[in-house]
Amino acid sequence: MKAAHDRQKRYAGLYRRDIEFQVGNKVLLKVSRMRGVMQFGKREKLSQKFIWPYEILDRVGDVAYRLSLPPALDRIHNVFHVLQLQKYINDPSHVLEVETVELDEALTYLKVPKEILDRKLRKTRNGETMLFKVLWSNHNVEEAT
Repeated sequence: MKAAHDRQKRYAGLYRRDIEFQVGNKVLLKVSRMRGVMQFGKREKLSQKFIWPYEILDRVGDVAYRLSLPPALDRIHNVFHVLQLQKYINDPSHVLEVETVELDEALTYLKVPKEILDRKLRKTRNGETMLFKVLWSNHNVEEAT
């Protein structure tokens, strides 16, 4: 029993990492990817794992930190576990583009057709159907449906 306990303790020591951040540092916040949900313009596997650099306001306990979140994320609790954060390395050439999307109280937005990019006539057994490729508001050309 003692040998098994020591082996498991050694394994845990290999993969454990003690991470600490200082107040005022910038960190990236980990976002969970949900199947079938488009986040930040990419689907599932290609979506971002970490978002924007946020500043650490203070340390809460041993493994939690309070972040300064923007007003758009005011409904999210601003205390995160250390494993949800990654150190942000400042790069002067790193420029972030912020898209402004107007959200309502339920944190949703209205999707309105902006432009028809393509049209095609599809023939079936019962007749013909016209298919349109539509560019929606607040979306890129790659996300047209």
